[in-house]
Amino acid sequence: MNSLSQQLSGSREAERLLLREISHRVNNELASAISLVSVTARRCNSNEARAALVTVQDRLESFARVQHSLQMPEYTTTIDLADYIRQLCRGISQSKLLDKGIELSLSICPLKISSERCWFLGMIVFELITNAARHAFDDQAGSIRLEILPTGASIECCITDNGRSEASPAPGRGLSIVTAFAELLRGTIDMQFGPNGTRTIVIFPLSA
Repeated sequence: MNSLSQQLSGSREAERLLLREISHRVNNELASAISLVSVTARRCNSNEARAALVTVQDRLESFARVQHSLQMPEYTTTIDLADYIRQLCRGISQSKLLDKGIELSLSICPLKISSERCWFLGMIVFELITNAARHAFDDQAGSIRLEILPTGASIECCITDNGRSEASPAPGRGLSIVTAFAELLRGTIDMQFGPNGTRTIVIFPLSA
């Protein structure tokens, strides 16, 4: 039994190491791309082309901030959930929402939880917001609201959009990711679809 437990623990640690290494490589590639665009912009003689390259650089830096926020934590510590989610959402908004005219508003109570559970929730928030941006608005402007608050011994995360929603959409990869991370939080998911948009509520215990 001890041998099996050790094997499972070793397998999980190997998976975590692989994920961190992949994330590290992605960060390096993004940094290289940003540096290349920056150098090219400085050397460009055309004001119009330079402005376009600066816009590309800004967008890449926003992607890099999102990638950094979604990095698996290297060790477990206690962090402020509100600060973490605000930083993540700032990157999401700048990289995926603003140019589409989608406004993201936040209402988050200060909460101290483990960095690992913050990461789980961050992955859920990222998937739900980007999924709404891709599918709910049909290239039209709109709004997404994120609320995170404690409710007794639980934390409730609610994401609402005012876009188009299907009565029973086919489950995709994004929903599978949300479900998997909700299970890691020992939480539940409730998705409500209506003529005025979609509302998703994830509830999970305040304590691990």
